[in-house]
Amino acid sequence: MTAPRYHFTAPLWQYPGEGSWYFVTVPEEISDDIAALTAGRRKGFGSVRVSVTVGTSRWQTSIFPTKSGTYVLPVKKPIRTTENLTEGTPVETELELADF
Repeated sequence: MTAPRYHFTAPLWQYPGEGSWYFVTVPEEISDDIAALTAGRRKGFGSVRVSVTVGTSRWQTSIFPTKSGTYVLPVKKPIRTTENLTEGTPVETELELADF
């Protein structure tokens, strides 16, 4: 089976708590599809391992479920710096599920 791959654009936002965590929210329809495909396969905290491409940057990470049912994708500072991403910037994202 080919690993499921998704494309979407969503704004970068900063978590309001401590630290400087930045995220992109995976759209609801894609989050629902990922949840269905990964049922029984998720890691700690319900996370799902993914490969991500934003601009020229590609990295491995995990997406995490939220109480609202969507997933959030953490975006570390080196990626934000390389891709010139600031809070509110629309982020064109390619997400590929790992372990498929």
